[in-house]
Amino acid sequence: MKKHNGPLVNASDADAMSRRRFLSRSGAAAGAVFAGVNAAGVYAAEDNTIRLALVGCGGRGSGAADNALSSSAGPAKLVAMADLFEDRMERSHKALSEQFGAQVDVPPERRFIGFDAYRKAIDAVGPGGVMIQATHAAFRPLHVDYAVEKGVNVFMEKSFAPDPGGTREILAIGKRAQEKNLKISCGLMCRHSSARQVLIDKIREGAIGQPVLVRAYRMDPGARLGPYTGGESEVFWQIRRPYFFLWTSSAWFIEMMIHQVDECCWINDGWPISAHGIGGREPNSDDCSQNLHTYSIEYTFANGGKAIVNNRLMQKCHDEFVTFVHGGKCAAQFSGNVHAPTVSIFKDQRCDKDNIAWTPERERISPYQVEWDVLLDAVRNNKPHNESERAAYANLASIMGRAAVHCQRLITWDEMLASNFRFYPDITSLTAAGPAPVLADSSGHYTVPTPGTWKEV
Repeated sequence: MKKHNGPLVNASDADAMSRRRFLSRSGAAAGAVFAGVNAAGVYAAEDNTIRLALVGCGGRGSGAADNALSSSAGPAKLVAMADLFEDRMERSHKALSEQFGAQVDVPPERRFIGFDAYRKAIDAVGPGGVMIQATHAAFRPLHVDYAVEKGVNVFMEKSFAPDPGGTREILAIGKRAQEKNLKISCGLMCRHSSARQVLIDKIREGAIGQPVLVRAYRMDPGARLGPYTGGESEVFWQIRRPYFFLWTSSAWFIEMMIHQVDECCWINDGWPISAHGIGGREPNSDDCSQNLHTYSIEYTFANGGKAIVNNRLMQKCHDEFVTFVHGGKCAAQFSGNVHAPTVSIFKDQRCDKDNIAWTPERERISPYQVEWDVLLDAVRNNKPHNESERAAYANLASIMGRAAVHCQRLITWDEMLASNFRFYPDITSLTAAGPAPVLADSSGHYTVPTPGTWKEV
């Protein structure tokens, strides 16, 4: 089999940006649906403008800022930005300024660089504002905790922590936010898909019978990592390549599959009680990352229902990106390519286009946009809104499946709830000077999970 080598592939980050921007623009015409959310209520500032701080200026962060500034629940204004990398911040600032003009009010003195930049941006936005937390999962609990301490509402991208210990911290922070009446929105946008919501209602009403099996697939060429060759801080080098390291952003499996794991849990109306699975590396691969290239996980739910989640990263193979659910009566499609709202109920168990019995009304506005409209409406009108617990449990379910493959044993939900394992316990000690949280061997390869010796629970 052909080997795949080379430096970081930025396709995922760029794709996230383009998807958000495309979807927000395609749904803009339907913004009038939300016109009523601007009624008089509790506003974030005297001029009725909600102030935003962008922490993490890559594709996902810039895309989230796009949706925030486009929201019909505005007006909103971006007033502060923070990142580790000045080049990334300047690209984001330029693009957002060109698109939104005066809604982007971030002069140089409110553009912050460094490991403490998040604090300065949160302080700049002030109580009642919103932080867009779109760095990597390793930094999510630290930054969200500070925002809640300062009375700032939060939108946080997925994944939410790379390990059980960080996920438990998100749960605790979410409870403190609720006590302070702060709003937290989490980037599992499929929960805001109107087409999927209607299908969930139909499933609950028995339209397909009791769900017995969910099948979720994301199979594509993926990407490979070449060796670190020096010339820059290895800490920064790893942070710029988050999907290849477990400590930074949960590595490839969870970054790519958390949405579909969450769909499986949503369909089954609960969290899995156990998981086991198999996986492995591509034969003869010179990939230097920590990733496995295949994951196949079987989740079991309390009612006996099953979910199979398959992720494969290999070239010249069958590609598929879809979620199906099979009930006692018939099957349904829950999700389509690149999280498209391709939703239908089939006449029987055959999941083919020529066998469709029902489809929902076409979505008029993108879920990426809806999640922001809901958040800003909650901030403006002081409505309860806190998705942190649901997001944390979806994160924990994803880690449970990953751990089952990495450790090659049955992992239970109770184990996950009790675990405080962390890949890098003291994230506050991290500096550009290093050392990096994981180090390569003499051939440039980083540690790959090995059953029997590996621990992440």
